[in-house]
Amino acid sequence: MTLESMRKDCSIKQKKGLHFILASIIIWIFVTVIHATDYPILTKNLLTFCATAPLLPISFAFSKVLKIEFSDKKNPLNQLGLLFSMNQLLYLLIAMWIYPTIPEKMVMVIAMIFGAHLLPYSWLYHSKGYLIMSILIPISALIVGNIFEVYVLGILMIIYQILFSIVLGLEVKALTYNY
Repeated sequence: MTLESMRKDCSIKQKKGLHFILASIIIWIFVTVIHATDYPILTKNLLTFCATAPLLPISFAFSKVLKIEFSDKKNPLNQLGLLFSMNQLLYLLIAMWIYPTIPEKMVMVIAMIFGAHLLPYSWLYHSKGYLIMSILIPISALIVGNIFEVYVLGILMIIYQILFSIVLGLEVKALTYNY
């Protein structure tokens, strides 16, 4: 199997990670609701970390509903996709540092980390959607996060994830149509 055929196989079987992006809509809804409350900022930030925890179970549920192969041991590029996700965990150490230091900017940093971590998936999945979002999300999160309340950034992230899901759905449809 060539590298290109493995990338295409991964894109088709994983439906370009659509299940994870759909799960992130739910996570950003949680984060937005949390930051629309009157809780103290440190409590909101702690709840935000807790709200990100169910990403895997939610994405697994979406994979079952959408008939997406959650893990393909036959294609070694699947492990590469996992590695791309794991680097985001290391970047979350920055968010943990921000948590007590500049608490009102923690969600902005999390949004920037989330957006930036999408970049390698643009290569893996041959996806312009991932490329555009990997640039658009961090830049707009920086701008919106410095001007508006956190819940406004959350609303923006929900909108981005919904649009991104639509784009990925269209990319997958085109890919499977041509396959």
